[in-house]
Amino acid sequence: MMKRDLVLVRHGDDPPDDRVVTFAVENGFNPLIRKPFKGDVLGEPWPELAGTVIYGGPFNVFDEHLHPFLQDEARWIRACMDRGLPILGICQGAQQIARLLGAKVGPVPEGLHEFGYYPISATDQGRDFLPDTLHMVQAHFHTFDIPEGAVHLAASPLYPNQAFRVGDRVYGLQFHPEVTIEGFRRWQGRPWAAYGQPGAQTREEQDRLMMQHDAAQADWFYAFLRRLFGTGQPQERT
Repeated sequence: MMKRDLVLVRHGDDPPDDRVVTFAVENGFNPLIRKPFKGDVLGEPWPELAGTVIYGGPFNVFDEHLHPFLQDEARWIRACMDRGLPILGICQGAQQIARLLGAKVGPVPEGLHEFGYYPISATDQGRDFLPDTLHMVQAHFHTFDIPEGAVHLAASPLYPNQAFRVGDRVYGLQFHPEVTIEGFRRWQGRPWAAYGQPGAQTREEQDRLMMQHDAAQADWFYAFLRRLFGTGQPQERT
């Protein structure tokens, strides 16, 4: 029986060891990594496509004139939405979905950063999405407005717009529950690590919080992915 495909749109060259890839492999999907920023073409959705994940990255989503591949990603997102496929946007990916739907995206005037592990809480409409306050990985200083018609699901003390849902199958998350401890360790050593910026945690804070909260973040995210994407084996007709 053919596995169903899950297209993972990446904006960097980190190893494929994040929790989305782990979920896909363990649940019978065929994870297809695509990197339009390196020339990969997304094409049109096909019958075996189960959904798509648009990852975070370093690109300003409003710089389509500088990065034409963002236009192809927007076309891909719209095509998947038109076919009712599950879509998850993470950080930059969430901002791309919000911008496609007409919402404002960009840095906050205060210049605040979230870099580390921050508490995320549900809104009144997001209790089913996030039953408890959880610390989630963050690495951003841009945000999105909630698109018109979308449901605002979660907030943090520094950034009130942390998650939204469009319909039943399209989600945007500002935070990074896909990032493992190993993945965040890599981020801590990157030149762009925002140490010293307003709102950013120290490395010591991050090290302490990751050990306290990584497991709960992982448990929540795997359960969320199962609800959104199901399993990779199509059901047999009876």
